[in-house]
Amino acid sequence: MYALATNHKFQAVVAALGIALSLGTYTRVYRRVTTMGPYDQFLLFGDSITQFSCSQERGFAFTPALQDAYIRRLDVINRGFSGYNTSQALKALPEFMPTPAQARLRFMTVFFGANDACVPGGPTGQHVPLDQYMRNVQAIVRHPLVSSHTARLILITPPPFDEHQSGDGIRTAEHTKKYADACRQVGKELGVAVLDLWLVFMTKAGWKPGQPLAGSKAAERNKVLGELLHDGLHFSPMGYRILYDEVVRTIEREWPDQAVGNTGTVLPSWEAATGETA
Repeated sequence: MYALATNHKFQAVVAALGIALSLGTYTRVYRRVTTMGPYDQFLLFGDSITQFSCSQERGFAFTPALQDAYIRRLDVINRGFSGYNTSQALKALPEFMPTPAQARLRFMTVFFGANDACVPGGPTGQHVPLDQYMRNVQAIVRHPLVSSHTARLILITPPPFDEHQSGDGIRTAEHTKKYADACRQVGKELGVAVLDLWLVFMTKAGWKPGQPLAGSKAAERNKVLGELLHDGLHFSPMGYRILYDEVVRTIEREWPDQAVGNTGTVLPSWEAATGETA
């Protein structure tokens, strides 16, 4: 009986020693790779187009795709607020923006303008005058809570609007274009990377400057815009796929060291963690 108890005790000591050695190896490898804490964040700030980019009900979705691309590298955080214009966005920003002590922003997209571009005097009250829209975008980019992170910022222009799919008169293709142009101008003035999604979509639709504006009632119904925008404003899976591809391209062009394939993971691989490649 004594021999059996001694044997069990010996096995327990060996097991404990094995765990300790394994943890020691893991700790050494772990410390070579990273110091654990909250993951750096990739913050998506926008309106309903951003908010709805989490949903996979229709198919491909932007936010999950970006989360998958940066898994174990960055936390992709969706801060989309349906219906918000830039004036509302400015008020909302301090309510959710982490301090650098809480989490560090590595990337941030600012994607507003679709609601600001509602026609003046419309029933929704979402319209923001063009000059105020520009000042608001500047204020978001320069906000102390944003600048404290020294994050890599991407301004995304509002996309085209398709009047043929939504004839309520709250938005027009021509009016939306002005806000896309203004967003592009703000980015240039501030030296911030701009993803000109309006132009990307319009180019996909085959539109060229000088032609009647695709999406307007002055032009024929555009098949491609109908495929990119499922209701004239919000994105189909095809539209979100283009958004994802263009965000990835923007990062590769502006910050190649931050492209998905060039960033290290948080914590070591399982092989390294078990000491097999240590």
